[in-house]
Amino acid sequence: MNQLSSVKRTHIVAALVEGCSIRSIVRMTGASKNTIAKLLVELGATCADCLDKNLVNLNSKRVQCDEIWSFVGAKDKNIPTARRDEVGIGSVWTWVAIDSDSKLVCSWLVGKRDPGCATEFIQDLAGRLSNRVQLTTDGLKMYLNAVKDGFGEDIDYAMLVKVYGSDPEGEKRYSPAICTSCKAETKIGNPDAKHINTSDIERQNLTMRMQMRRFTRLTNAFSEKIENHVAAVALHYMHYNFCRIHQTLRVTPAMQAGLTNHIWTIQEVIGLLG
Repeated sequence: MNQLSSVKRTHIVAALVEGCSIRSIVRMTGASKNTIAKLLVELGATCADCLDKNLVNLNSKRVQCDEIWSFVGAKDKNIPTARRDEVGIGSVWTWVAIDSDSKLVCSWLVGKRDPGCATEFIQDLAGRLSNRVQLTTDGLKMYLNAVKDGFGEDIDYAMLVKVYGSDPEGEKRYSPAICTSCKAETKIGNPDAKHINTSDIERQNLTMRMQMRRFTRLTNAFSEKIENHVAAVALHYMHYNFCRIHQTLRVTPAMQAGLTNHIWTIQEVIGLLG
């Protein structure tokens, strides 16, 4: 990686954050697959540290949370018997929290979809906020205890529970079940009914699937190693928060949240490596 020119590094990282696969970047830049993967892992770790240090004392008012599925190595049903107990293979969930006003992704966690990860994620989120917020999640039951443990009574929390109908006829594999209704349920405090929704975080989920090749559905573009997967997520959120202009806001989420006064370039992100 040390032999890469700054120009080629920029081209590689720009391609990564725009959703190109590593193999396609090999063809575009001439860099080896191992070199690109090494750059991704090292830069991803640096981005994770930068986000951890900067996403603090956030003056958010409304936050939405959700979790998005992907897999590493193989889908659960295809994991070889000898690797069933191996950590970092099979289904992986990315827990995400977004500020509804600034669109800043203020906390994220890659792990399992279990109470332990739910608690760790919510406690991390709580530690990054400087004031009482209104929080909305979907109807996943493990959120309730996690929110109670992380915030206590110092939050206005509601769940948006969705009711789904039957799968579309003849399209069970490719189309999700139809959402027939939504029910807002107040759990803690006094959340404003007008702002009980998960539309912002669901739109962020779409952005993730569009901008990270390894999250694309029904393709072979999956992560082979959990380290690469975590690094890709960290790089994505660094770019999303600090470099990518939000179409509605006309600035980056980090600028809207007051964390920076300018749009970061790819070169600035790479410069974090020192």
